[in-house]
This record gives sequence, structure tokens and C-alpha cells, in this order.
Amino acid sequence: MSNTDKCNNYHHGNLRNALIVAAAELIEENGSIDFAMIDAARRAGVSSAAPYRHFKDKDALVDGVAQLAFFALRETMEAVMAGHANKDEDCIIAQGKAYLSFQIRHPQFYDLMWGDYGLRIVDAESGDMKTSGFFLLVNTVQAWCDSLSLADHDALELSVKLWAIAHGLACLAMNHHVEKFMPEADVYDLLESSTRTFLDGVKKSS
Repeated sequence: MSNTDKCNNYHHGNLRNALIVAAAELIEENGSIDFAMIDAARRAGVSSAAPYRHFKDKDALVDGVAQLAFFALRETMEAVMAGHANKDEDCIIAQGKAYLSFQIRHPQFYDLMWGDYGLRIVDAESGDMKTSGFFLLVNTVQAWCDSLSLADHDALELSVKLWAIAHGLACLAMNHHVEKFMPEADVYDLLESSTRTFLDGVKKSS
């Protein structure tokens, strides 16, 4: 669907979403949140005053973009889980690779999601965190622990450590540090080997 089609559809159905999509496109194109409200309005095909019917200021609009990014990440994780009947080690690795791929493909949203804007989203939705993309990983890790009778391990703690592996590799890959120090390395292979090493250590410690 073209940008024009999207704007027309949203214009008739949901102006708020049209403005969020317009702002997201501007951020992706510019590589930063350095845009004006009027830019988003023009992109959405509406008047310069229209955004203020839905957003009190630019920060509120950017918050909407951050929410959209988290929604897209959750959809990515859900698609991975749909392709794995068993919540096992392979599923955990697939989720890690999906997270890594998402961040590498959308570097413009990395700081937006994991900086001050993203923190505000998490704080605002703290009562509903069980529905976040991160807890899809927690559920998978819990199922993996249950299948191996690893009752001494906390799935949330293990998931945070697994997230740190994927998050760290994503940051290194986006800034081209992996290729500088290991030119022949594949970042997804690094993710898989690191995850398997970590999970093997968990099993051996039980």
C-alpha cells in the first residue's frame, strides 16, 4: 500500500493513526525525531492545526510512534512463536534472532524505544506489562524451564539475561562494531551460540 493510500484511508477512518504513521515515516527517513508537527500534518495530508486535535505537542506524537514501534515488535515476536509449536530452546533462539533483526532493520527507532520516550510508555502501561512483547519471551523461557524441571530458576531473570545478549549484539551490529572486530562473523550466529552457551550453563547449574 502506498503512503498516499495509507493517508487517505486513515484520513477517513483514524486521523490520529495517520499522524503517527506520518511521524514514523519522517523519523525513519531523517534518522532522528528532528521534525516539526507541521511536517507530520503535511505528510498525512491535513491542516497544520489538525495534529493538535489528537496530540497536545510533538512529544505526545512521538510517544505515539514509540507505541507503534513496540506494537510492531510484539507482532514480530508473535509471528515467531506461531512458527514454533514447542516453546523450547530453538524457539528462544528464534525469538532472540527476531528481536535482533527488528532492531537492525529499524535503527532509527532504537533510541526512541529504549530511551526516555520508551521509558514513559513502559511506565504508563506498567499495569499491563504482561501483554508486552518481552513477556512473550518470559512465557517461552518458563515453558522451557518447566519442560526440564528447572524449578530453581526464575524465568523473568533468565529472560532479562537473554534479552541483554540480543540487545547488546543489536547495539554492536547497528554501530558496525562487530564487523570491525570480527569481520567474518555473522551476528545471528553469535546470537545463537551465545544463547546456547547460556542455556547450557543454566541446565548444568541445576
